[in-house]
Amino acid sequence: MKVLHVESGRHLYGGAVQVLLLLRGLRAEGVENVLVCPTGSEIAAAAPEADLREISMGGDLDVGLISRMRRIIAETRPDIIHLHSRRGADWIGGLAALRLGVPVVLSRRVDNRERRLFATAKYSLVDRIIAISRGIQKVLIDAGVSADKVACVPDAVPPMGLHQRDRVWFEMEFGVHATVPTIGVIAQLIPRKGHRFFLDAVPDLLRTTPDLRVVFFGRGETELDLRNQITRLGLDNVVTMPGFRDDLMRIFPCLDLVVHPALSEGLGVALLQASQAGLPVVASRVGGIPEAIIDGKTGVLVPPSDVAALTEAVNSILADASWSRQLGANAAAHVAAHFGVEQMVAGNLAVYRAI
Repeated sequence: MKVLHVESGRHLYGGAVQVLLLLRGLRAEGVENVLVCPTGSEIAAAAPEADLREISMGGDLDVGLISRMRRIIAETRPDIIHLHSRRGADWIGGLAALRLGVPVVLSRRVDNRERRLFATAKYSLVDRIIAISRGIQKVLIDAGVSADKVACVPDAVPPMGLHQRDRVWFEMEFGVHATVPTIGVIAQLIPRKGHRFFLDAVPDLLRTTPDLRVVFFGRGETELDLRNQITRLGLDNVVTMPGFRDDLMRIFPCLDLVVHPALSEGLGVALLQASQAGLPVVASRVGGIPEAIIDGKTGVLVPPSDVAALTEAVNSILADASWSRQLGANAAAHVAAHFGVEQMVAGNLAVYRAI
């Protein structure tokens, strides 16, 4: 079997990392992979598991991408086309494959709702949709997509080799003293990740935990707004923003808690990674998050944008070290049982074989 994968992201964020895991797993199963990605993208340098085709990919309005992809499809003659990302790859990828006789699979990673007419038109271009959570699967069905067309295959977290807790290194790297309670927020700096609501909760958290420190790991369009909010709230000595980091395995042991105040979320790979590392998580009850975080067992879920509930949940975990450790242990067990790479690869492969 030969599968042509299309990933339009330029950075190795959660979705692109899942593509890499899938390519490696499929190769081990004897599948031949072709990867179409943007010229100079980070995934291009990290994907030796595929026949690499780097091309210009300009987003949703780049109609020239249709002809560029059709040429690659004609050259490589895949058995299946798998579209992995939304920006420019979903509907354009579907149009590129139209009337070529090659079945198309689309991975759906976000839980935002779409107008029924638009969803009907777009998803008519593909043969099967893989939702990474039941939350996304429900959104698609509610938009009018046939339930028979949607399969749920959760994202995966590979086994991690965690570093030893090295708070001396952490203090030198991020300026956070080794003995203080530290919260990590691991997400792109974009509006739907909800950083601003957590910042509004921090002043109240400091009344209970005066030495609390917060680190935002990520980069994105809201960085300047968040920095201005930090200054306005007088939190310059409390909140650190070091940007995107690819060494989370070294960072996780130095955190006490991860907070994810998202307004929408397909599943949350960073939450799975934190859970696998044995960290409790406070997150919004949206999208696929309740599948990643079990309320009261592996973390605490709160309504989105509810600053008071967010404050109460964080305080409850910071105040009870024994409960925090139990949540973390339960979280690691939950991820090991339900979010393995082998399960994810097998689920995608089953969809390929079915069509």
